[in-house]
Amino acid sequence: MNVVLGRVFRSELRDELRSIVREPTSLFFGILMPVGFFVLFNLLYGQGAVQGLSAGTAMVATFGTYGVITVASLQPGVGVAQDRDLGWLRMKRVSAVPVWISLAAKATAALLYGVGVLALMGVAAAAFGTLHASPWALLRVAVVLLLGTVPFTLFSVAVGFRFRPGAAVALLNAVLFPLAVLSGLWIPIRLLPSVVRQIAEFLPTYHLAQLGLAQLGDGTALIHVLALLVTTAVAAGAAARSYRHARI
Repeated sequence: MNVVLGRVFRSELRDELRSIVREPTSLFFGILMPVGFFVLFNLLYGQGAVQGLSAGTAMVATFGTYGVITVASLQPGVGVAQDRDLGWLRMKRVSAVPVWISLAAKATAALLYGVGVLALMGVAAAAFGTLHASPWALLRVAVVLLLGTVPFTLFSVAVGFRFRPGAAVALLNAVLFPLAVLSGLWIPIRLLPSVVRQIAEFLPTYHLAQLGLAQLGDGTALIHVLALLVTTAVAAGAAARSYRHARI
């Protein structure tokens, strides 16, 4: 049984990896735009300093946060919405393929593309001469950011089970962009108005970015970990509720 489930998972994962590249919306918003923003801002401001770090190094954490949560938020939820809309989830249920296999494949594909986004950003920063961090520190940043995508993936799945594909894309983007701005992912948080800085402390994207910066030697990690754990619990509850009330 485990062998069969393993084969099904690998097949689902291959399909998900291909679908991101074949789908123009996912490819643009999930990969090309985050990396493009990173390259642009790195060229313009990468030689400066942010929170005691070189700006180019700090951007690996802040724009890296934007990159991984974009992939984690868009791909699984939109994929679930599409599969539900086309009847694929119903067909898989009839064929005794567990729904969690499909969800795990979507989450894993998003995670793998998140690795690619972070790698592209790191290569770009190194090429521009704005990256000043040890390989170990960069590895810690990557691991932290990728693990931190869990609540965003769960939220994405919750949206996918409740909305049709077009509405899911619109809603997820409508949530992502304000979060990126208000959390200081594009503009350093210290340069934003004080009211925005106060709002940022309640946003999971802010805490994930700060947790990434902490791996580079800037700040502590405990409060950010706790905030993300609370967010994960809330997102998991929302995903479970959406699944129970979904029409598959």
